[in-house]
Amino acid sequence: MEESLNSKDLIIMKLLHYFITERNYNPILLQGIENEIWLENMDDEYKIIRIVSGHIHNDEQLNFDSFKTGRIVKKIKKKTFSLHMNVLTIYTDLGDNAHLDHVRTMDCIYLNDEQDLKNYSFIEKVFPDIKNKLKFTENGLQLFIKITNDINSKNKSEAEKAEEVFRKKKPIVTWTLIILYALIFFGTNLMNVYEDSLDWFCVYGPLIRVGEYYRLLTGTFLHGDIFHLAFNCYSLYIVGSQMESFLGKTKFTIIYFFSALLGSLFSITFNQYASIGASGAIFGLLGSMLYFGYHYRVYLGNVLKSQIIPLIIINLLWGFLNTGVDNLAHIGGLIGGALMTVALGVKYKSTTFEKINGWIVTVILTGFMIYMGIFLPR
Repeated sequence: MEESLNSKDLIIMKLLHYFITERNYNPILLQGIENEIWLENMDDEYKIIRIVSGHIHNDEQLNFDSFKTGRIVKKIKKKTFSLHMNVLTIYTDLGDNAHLDHVRTMDCIYLNDEQDLKNYSFIEKVFPDIKNKLKFTENGLQLFIKITNDINSKNKSEAEKAEEVFRKKKPIVTWTLIILYALIFFGTNLMNVYEDSLDWFCVYGPLIRVGEYYRLLTGTFLHGDIFHLAFNCYSLYIVGSQMESFLGKTKFTIIYFFSALLGSLFSITFNQYASIGASGAIFGLLGSMLYFGYHYRVYLGNVLKSQIIPLIIINLLWGFLNTGVDNLAHIGGLIGGALMTVALGVKYKSTTFEKINGWIVTVILTGFMIYMGIFLPR
């Protein structure tokens, strides 16, 4: 074992140990790629790190490697909704006729062992602990076992976290809301108070401004007809059951009602008509899914691109083309859902800094909309 661990094997193993266990990078599986290891961490400065073990003979081969890498990175950018993606390539076997300073499309370094890091000061700025973390007291077989066990343990931990987040859970809050919508609609019709309930509880700016603030939420539980009810209940079942499972019941409930509130505030600020329906809150769940999906885009990137974003765009366009649709409530709910998700955070992904900024923006926007919608003199 000690003989098989030459300098190139050792530096590759140590690099993998550092980037996976210390910097939370994850391996990317790419078909048709040989003698390369690709790692991704969308929250680090270098979102992609390549460790290339194959021999690069000269500048021509180096330029082809750069070109090939650029094409793969473009595909990853589309999948992960990234506008810019810093790439670091670490070569471990470089010929004398291959010059890294000729490469312009990505940052490159050549490491035969960890001592070569002294030639690249920019690496220590991005990864200040890398030199110390590449030092081990173990040697040979013991080093191989330690690195392998540490990497396997880290990968197992990350897999367990993802399994916990994506494990299907019962959408109790979603079903409760659907049942409430149905009971309110059919109950008010059976008791012949449906029209009165619209007058008493709809979202209507002039009455909210004189103190009937409860309308900001009660109006979101009312629906215009059976088709309006059925569409919103179906939409809530599809989107709500997923987001309640991903976020948990408490966060889901907070996001739902805040989206409904902000949707109503947008409606009364820019709309002079009465409004009813849960669509603003449902759009808030779509906004929440956008932010959640961005953090888990490795798993949901294709779903966001092919389903969620087109669904949002189509529904907003439909709202603009139809005068009977309160699109302002949709826009307000969409923004509210996204912002509240930033403030509450995505499990295992959001940082404290992101959540604090989310709360600051959410409070400022909410206060501004309350002033514009309720207290601004008209």
